[in-house]
Amino acid sequence: MKIEYFPTTEANTLKTAVADRNNEERFSAHLVLACDANAWEEADISTWLKEQQTPVFGGIFPQIIFDKTNHEEGFILVSIRKPVEYQLVKQLSEDDAIYEDSLVAVADKWDDENANQTLLVLADGMSSRIAALIESLFFSFGLERNFIGGGAGSLSFQQKPCILGPDGLLQDVAILLCLPLHSGIGVAHGYEPISEPLKVTKSDKNIIQQIEYKDALDVYKSVVEVKCGRALTKDNFFDIAKSFPFGIVKLDAEMVVRDPLMPTEDETGLICVGEVPEECFVRILEGTPNNLIAAAKQVGQLANDDWNKHYSTPAKASLFIDCISRVLFLEEKINDEIAQVASDLPLFGALTLGEIANNGKEYLEFYNKTSVLCILGEG
Repeated sequence: MKIEYFPTTEANTLKTAVADRNNEERFSAHLVLACDANAWEEADISTWLKEQQTPVFGGIFPQIIFDKTNHEEGFILVSIRKPVEYQLVKQLSEDDAIYEDSLVAVADKWDDENANQTLLVLADGMSSRIAALIESLFFSFGLERNFIGGGAGSLSFQQKPCILGPDGLLQDVAILLCLPLHSGIGVAHGYEPISEPLKVTKSDKNIIQQIEYKDALDVYKSVVEVKCGRALTKDNFFDIAKSFPFGIVKLDAEMVVRDPLMPTEDETGLICVGEVPEECFVRILEGTPNNLIAAAKQVGQLANDDWNKHYSTPAKASLFIDCISRVLFLEEKINDEIAQVASDLPLFGALTLGEIANNGKEYLEFYNKTSVLCILGEG
């Protein structure tokens, strides 16, 4: 791997950098993690992506991570020498889409050719059926390999093209990359419950409509307003809600966090990042800076333990997928969190709208407000 951060917003710099890499040596693929603030022109980037003989994959995110710092502008270019295979999954918000149809065949092929490798999943974070995609990935691939990834998109929360691949710059899609790299993964979030388990009695994909047979927004307000001492309004909702996510209760596992983004238009329900299944139980959570930073330290330890358990060879780099809402919550302390996962290895990553991970033995999940560290080495 060759990893470099470019601080410019200029799309021409990306094009030149990729051309220089291709002239420099034979790379099989390039991975780009870019910032939404770059404001790249969709048609221009799409045309360029389709013209590339060496494929370029990636996503556009609210922010990216390089070394020990988060960046609001620029891009990271990661060039990979060994062959990278991919599968594009479309219609990530379509009710009738059956994702196994495009995954089972490629899963069988990759099982034969790339056992024990790492699967990178980059998805449009504003799509409404990402959790359904993750479930399909689990049923198609099982837990034989590590998964890592996250949701691309913008803090405007307006869906727009954000996934890069040989088919252009696209929206409402996910791209699945089979990386020829070994990995060790750690996952944690650091949020603690402040409510009893509550039953989601009505939901529609990523919208919670009722909790305990009452309007979801009213139930959420009744807990959060008492805790924070402020009235929750449409104008201040996200500013307050970033500290109080939902946790989906899982048997014998850490809760899966769901980020409430905004009330529904009729101000009765809650729109979240990722699905919340009807009939599941949730708890309202609260985070503190110390707990979130401590969780990042735990993530680093878990990833290192996972690597050392399986491999004796040196690792080459660390990929950090962290939720953008943790930046909004921690503000300047985000660098303290990043420092907890930093080591002597090159560190790169993205601040995402949802995180995707397993570690080869636990159920594959789509998380919110969660930190995921993936230690990478040559396969």
